[in-house]
Formats: sequence, structure tokens, C-alpha cells
Amino acid sequence: MLLEIFLTLALGIIVYLFLTRKKEETLPIEEGWWGKGQKPDSEEDTTVRPFKVETTEEELNDLFRRLDQARFTEPLENSCFQYGFNSVYLRKVISYWRNQFNWKKQVEVLNKFPQFKTKIEGLDVHFVHVKPPSLPESRSAKPLLMVHGWPGSVYEFYKIIPLLTDPASHGLSDEHIFEVICPSIPGYGFSEASHKKGFNSVSAACIFYKLMRRLGFHEFYAQGGDWGWLICTNLAQIAPTHVKGLHINMVSVTRMNFTQLLSILLGRYFPGLFGFQDEDVRRMFPFLKKGLYRILMESGYAHIQATKPDTVGCGLNDSPVGLAAYILEKFSTWTDPEFQKLEDGGLERKYSLDDLLTNIMLYWVPGCMVSAMRFYKENIGKGIGTQKHEKLPVRVPTGVASFPNEVLHTPQSWAQQKYINIISFNFMPRGGHFAAFEEPELLAADIQQFVGRVEKEALWREKGK
Repeated sequence: MLLEIFLTLALGIIVYLFLTRKKEETLPIEEGWWGKGQKPDSEEDTTVRPFKVETTEEELNDLFRRLDQARFTEPLENSCFQYGFNSVYLRKVISYWRNQFNWKKQVEVLNKFPQFKTKIEGLDVHFVHVKPPSLPESRSAKPLLMVHGWPGSVYEFYKIIPLLTDPASHGLSDEHIFEVICPSIPGYGFSEASHKKGFNSVSAACIFYKLMRRLGFHEFYAQGGDWGWLICTNLAQIAPTHVKGLHINMVSVTRMNFTQLLSILLGRYFPGLFGFQDEDVRRMFPFLKKGLYRILMESGYAHIQATKPDTVGCGLNDSPVGLAAYILEKFSTWTDPEFQKLEDGGLERKYSLDDLLTNIMLYWVPGCMVSAMRFYKENIGKGIGTQKHEKLPVRVPTGVASFPNEVLHTPQSWAQQKYINIISFNFMPRGGHFAAFEEPELLAADIQQFVGRVEKEALWREKGK
């Protein structure tokens, strides 16, 4: 009798646990409409159309006129880049832009990779799609979605694309060869901006998921930094069975538990207690200087863009000089905070003016600065830590390339509270926020090794069945 009662209770508990177990929750795939007016009753045109960047003499003459009429303010003595973009060096940049920069030549550079547009949820979405020039026999390319951020563009990926699609020709292992898709976030570059409020990172992730499916990819890898980090994270939450692996070169934690808060106070003295490595301690502490103070010093732009983006954006959209100063200051300080102490902001230590100005032209020519800045309001305007995606874990295999000059360092022990399946976390020897643009070789190698780990784990699981 007692045995029967025990077995009945045990069975009841098992059934109860089965019925009430917490399901692995995913983000829903939105069916949005971001085009003008009401969504039409007819089916959306799913044609993928070739696209090329073009320019006109009228466009260039308008730019030159505005550059010629620039008004400069004298900087404070010995201020370098500590007050923002130094106008002495700004004069040099504008002179180069006006007299030496060859936009027509850079248009040819932009067009060296195949580009396309396609309508998704009412928006014309622009993307670069590069296939390997050749593949070894019986090998297939691995599809890789790469997403940029602000104030970047798809041009950030132009130096890393050949390393991924043709690694052997660039001294890298060809064990993994990629087919790379780089879309412009709607509202950036040549992707149409949303005509309605509310277009955020989840909306972009849904559009990019539909793009990859439209291109015929059932499974693919996703990689990103800055907004690309969040969009690709959301994509992994939306379609975990389609995203084989997530690789990010930026991690931000929007929800912190008591242990993480305690680690800010005690992690410097008891690193092992909180899972910190020596490099974590070096990058994070003293936290007042390297954490809190740096965020306060570097987040003023974000507050403006998350509250009143159109106000500043309209001015930047009208002035190429203002646009250049606003964007290039970020390429200085976010590449290396020590560059603030240099009169030229250290910009030409890591980049060429041609590359920097090409990125700026991808904001100036389509006139997209306002819509790009609005992305902050749509993502942050409702508050940090309030969105559903911020409360959901990421379960797909994740790789993190942690660059030393990123604006704020996130240790693995913090990151894995959100990304619960981190299989690769590497401290990069150099580099900052714009990893693909600044250190394409380092980032490409880290992507390669991460994908190798994912593929091996998948193979082991297959053999174990």
C-alpha cells in the first residue's frame, strides 16, 4: 500500500514538473510595416535587385560649396582632443576632403563587392553579398551575417571580407571559408529609414532574419559590434535554431545582479571569487576611473540621441564639417582613449583619411544622420533593462573577442549571465571599438577559431546520436 502511494506521488510530481517546466523562451518574429502609410493588401515584392553606388557632379559641387563656406572656431591652447574634435586638425581634414579626397574613386572601391536591395516590411534594405572566389572540392561556404553600428557603416567590413571569403590568399587557414552578407541597418547608408516610430534592434533583427531566409540560408553565423552586437543578439533570441553561432566584439550588460555589483567593489582584491582573470582586473580597475568616469565622459552623445535626436541631427545633416567632427571624434576616442592627448586625435595612426571620409560620405550622400541617430531613441528611450529581450538569455554558442580599448570592458563572468553558452572568450592584444575597421586580421582569426569550435561541437553531437 505504501509503495503504491509512493509511486503515485512520484508519478504525480514528475507529471507536474513536466507540465510546469520553464520552456526556453524566444523572441517572437515581428510582422511589422515600416513603410509609408498603411500596409497595402497586395503581397510585398520579394525581388532581390542589384545595386551600385553612384554620384553626380551636382552632388559633389554642393558638398564643395558647403566645405568652402565652413566656419571654424579656434581651440583652447593645448587642449588637443580633450574638449572634442580639435579644430586645428579639423581644418586639415576638411582641406583634404575638399582638395584631395576622390569620391569617384571611392565609389569604385565601394562597388568592387556585389550590392543589392530588397523590400522587407515596407523598407528597401541594402546589403553587400560576397561569395568566395573559389572553393576546394566538396567544400561549401559558411554563411556569415555581419552587422555594423553607429557611427559606422558596411564599409567597416571591406578589409575583413576578403580575409573571410578568401582566407588562403591572405595567409589565413582555409579550413572555414565564408559567404559574407553585410546589410545596412535601416536608416543607415543606403537602407531606407523607417517612416514610423518604434523601429528598434528587435525590428532590425527580424528584417535581417527575413533577409537571410530570403537569400536561401537555413542556418548561418552572425557577427557584430556596437548596434551590430545587439541586433545579432536579438537575432539569436528570435531564431536560435537558425543561428549556428553568435560572434560579438562588444558585450554590454544592462541587468546586473547583486554578485556583479559586489564584484565592482571587491573584484580588484578577490578576483578569483568573482571569476575575474588578471586581464579583467587590469582593464576594469580602478573602476571609478576605467568604468564609471569613462562612461560618463563618453556617453553624452548617447543621451542626446536617445532623447532629442532630430535637433542635433538636422544640424549635422546640413553641415558636412559638423558631421565630420561629430563622427571622427568617436573614431579617435573609441579607438584609444589616450588619443585625446594628441593634437590630431591619433586618427591617422590607425586609419587613412580616405577610409574615414568614405564612411562619412555614407552618411552625407544619403542624408541619413538623423535616422541613424533616432535608432538610439527607439532602443534606449523607454529605459534600460525594460525590454523583453534584455531579460531573455542567449543559448546559441557564443564567441566574444574582447578588445582592450573598448569603451567599457565586460568580463566573461558577467557576460555569461546573459550568454549562457560562451564557448570562446579571447582577450585581443590590441584594438578598440571599431574592430573590423581597425584590426581586420585579428577579428577574422578569432571568427575562424570560434566557428571551428562550433563546427567540432556539432560534429561530436552528430556522432553521439
